[in-house]
Amino acid sequence: MVQDVSEFTHKLLDWLEDAFQLTVDVKNSQDKSENPMVQLFYGTFLTEGVHEGITFSKIETFGQYPLQVNGYKNLHECLEGAMVEKESEPGPSKQPVTYKQERWFTKLPPVLTFELSRFEFNQSLGQPEKIHNKLEFPPVIYMDRFMYGNKEIIQAKREEIGKLKDQMTVLQQQLEKYVRYGSGADRFPLPDMLQHVLEFARTRPSAATSCAAAVTPAEAQAEEEASDAHTKQSRCPAETSEDPAPRAVSTDEMNLVISCLQQWREEVEQDIKDLKTSMVLLSESMDQVYADPELRQVPYHLHAVLVHEGQANAGHYWAYIYNPPQRNWLKYNDIAVTESSWEELERDSFGGSKNASAYCLIYVSKKLPHFAADYDDGQTEREVEVLPLELQRYIEENNWRVEQEMAELEEQSYKMAQIDQSSPSLESQNLSSGSSQEHSIPWECGTHLLSSEHTTMAKEQTAQAVAKTADACETEGIPAALEQSEEADPEKALPEEASPPAQAEEPQETEGTEPSAPPSSQVSEVEIPSVGKILVRSDADGYNEEVMLSPAMQGVILAIAKARQTFDRDGSEAGLVKAFREEYSRLYSLSRETPTPQNDPRLQHVLVYLLQNDAPKQVVERTLLEQFADKNLSYDDRSISIMKVAREKLKGIGPDEVDMEEYKKWHEDYSLFRKVSVYLLTGLELYQKNQYCEALTYLVYAYQTNAVLQAKGPGRGADSSLIALYRRKCLLKLNDAAAALFESSDGEDADQGVSLLNELIIPCMHLLTSNNVSRDDLDAIEVMRNRWCAYLGKDMGEKLQMKLGEFLPRLLDCSPEGVVLKEPPKIRPNSPYDLCSRFAAVMESIHGASAVTVK
Repeated sequence: MVQDVSEFTHKLLDWLEDAFQLTVDVKNSQDKSENPMVQLFYGTFLTEGVHEGITFSKIETFGQYPLQVNGYKNLHECLEGAMVEKESEPGPSKQPVTYKQERWFTKLPPVLTFELSRFEFNQSLGQPEKIHNKLEFPPVIYMDRFMYGNKEIIQAKREEIGKLKDQMTVLQQQLEKYVRYGSGADRFPLPDMLQHVLEFARTRPSAATSCAAAVTPAEAQAEEEASDAHTKQSRCPAETSEDPAPRAVSTDEMNLVISCLQQWREEVEQDIKDLKTSMVLLSESMDQVYADPELRQVPYHLHAVLVHEGQANAGHYWAYIYNPPQRNWLKYNDIAVTESSWEELERDSFGGSKNASAYCLIYVSKKLPHFAADYDDGQTEREVEVLPLELQRYIEENNWRVEQEMAELEEQSYKMAQIDQSSPSLESQNLSSGSSQEHSIPWECGTHLLSSEHTTMAKEQTAQAVAKTADACETEGIPAALEQSEEADPEKALPEEASPPAQAEEPQETEGTEPSAPPSSQVSEVEIPSVGKILVRSDADGYNEEVMLSPAMQGVILAIAKARQTFDRDGSEAGLVKAFREEYSRLYSLSRETPTPQNDPRLQHVLVYLLQNDAPKQVVERTLLEQFADKNLSYDDRSISIMKVAREKLKGIGPDEVDMEEYKKWHEDYSLFRKVSVYLLTGLELYQKNQYCEALTYLVYAYQTNAVLQAKGPGRGADSSLIALYRRKCLLKLNDAAAALFESSDGEDADQGVSLLNELIIPCMHLLTSNNVSRDDLDAIEVMRNRWCAYLGKDMGEKLQMKLGEFLPRLLDCSPEGVVLKEPPKIRPNSPYDLCSRFAAVMESIHGASAVTVK
């Protein structure tokens, strides 16, 4: 219940206060005001009033300040109502006794908490009800108008506001007489009534009506005496479909009536327009009463909003918290923290349209230095701009490294959790994605490479891309593959000359070949799929077998092997250029392959995604260069030398050569594309297992996230039609299941069906109708709605009737506002070939009879 949350907040503050008080007592047992909780969350206000002619005043302490919502439109009105109370009660002598009191804040805490009372007790039902009225609140509120120091000024302004409100009341009453005209129970707008009368006056009678009107009384008497047959023949035919029209009136009289009606209608419309204009001007005047610069000295910035969705006795809670460094809102919903916006906060928090609304607002003072520094827009940027350019670049790089290290730590923690949950087999250990441990080498530059995040992608389809050379490696060894590569000359396949980005100062090459391994070093053979056997030094502390088995790294290893002759002849710089062109040629050819239903080349390598979407050349080249700078290439002297050169080149790339913000955005898009793919594949696999609830959640989030990518370009996201198809199928399956549960005689089953509707089906239906809904989706929604509307004519128990009446309006409502759908559990690829092999298996199985699952 909402009140339970408020009580918990009170208790939490009390507990924290008691905990801090222990420290305060050691220093000063007398002064409780030194308690940090008291200093942060507690303030004081002065209450002054008159009761039965007796003046009283007292000072009180407050923490959470309660505010009534019912009857108010915005936070200022709530505060005004809480600060000023007036009542008139009949006294013993039948004279009214006035009770009036005013509250004035004498000290405001740095953290100001408003507790919005959104529930009331319904006497007829005997249970509490939630108030869903809309209540607006601003991002910044000025508390000057409620401070004791401004008492005289505010009292004068309240009198001014009171006079303006009295004028507004008079205008509203005058307007009411025009828009609800009449003396009976039914009243209508006067302009509409005049318009209808005018239309009646302008209506001309038909010929039959004119004929009937022209018959004299004598003729009518004669017709009555005639036979029935003769009467039927002589009467004018009656037209029952004719509109009413005035009769027995001359043209001059009719023109006079029409002229008067037109004039009266114009006068009434002008009066209404003038009244509305006067009301708008009065409203603006009331808004400007407190728009005094002197009353904007105590600003408080909205820092957090606590939201409740549901009724008074049950519901779901989440919070919005402002993030000053990024100047955005974060939504804390169960275990998920996502970026949000002020518009979304408004939809969820103001209330009025849905059953979600804010029940607690937390404002922080902008006058305090430690808060002002956070909320001062642009302060950080201005401080950075005065620094030397080199120091600015250093800060930017350092921040970038921290972000990437955090992402790397998150990946490692996820892997460790998987290891703890189950004991992996040797095969799964060899195929798990990412690096299980970090190794350091003397030339480690410390920069986390974005491209290395995508090296744990699919195995099968990457192996197909290097099949020609791989076959030669497996059957005849690497030398034969090198000869075959030289004959093919893959450099000719490049659209333009591709090579590692130029560097201002090239690293000096030692004459001759690289020095051999020290005598104490031992070598061992390691089998790499699609490459063959390679020799690995025992002291290669940067070598990680898991990463080396990834398809992206296989391509790099093979490219280095092809560049062996160039390396031995011309040194490591030339070897890097040769290997770079070999790998670029392979990936460029792969990006130009025609996709099939079972094969999406973009899942194989980040470079394929970049090339297919025409990413800038600098972004593509830096991404590939990072592949050759990977620390896991420290398995022999040749790879170590090439890796050193690649790292030196990366260090030499300046901000003017590669826009790092653009570079980050491209890699973030690819990570988002992988996330969509994982959600899609997981949803399809769950659908095949008849787990429609879980499948629908994944498919809905896949579609929503994919829409963000497709807005940037058609090749940025997955196939939206495939996602929409199975999202629709899941909805129809779940709707049938919910209906079957609802029809069950078991009360628990019926409750389960209603819960399924409220928590999953209805929110998904609302999301479907929010953006460019297709005809197929509209038809499916109509089928589901008709299924539930059909229950209206059936006999069922009173309890089921009540449940039907509760959720049916939401089912028929097409508004997507306030829809809350929990994000599905995060799933990441747990093997190098995970995405591609799962994609191929799922796409094959959805056209077959049985489900295929990749473990």
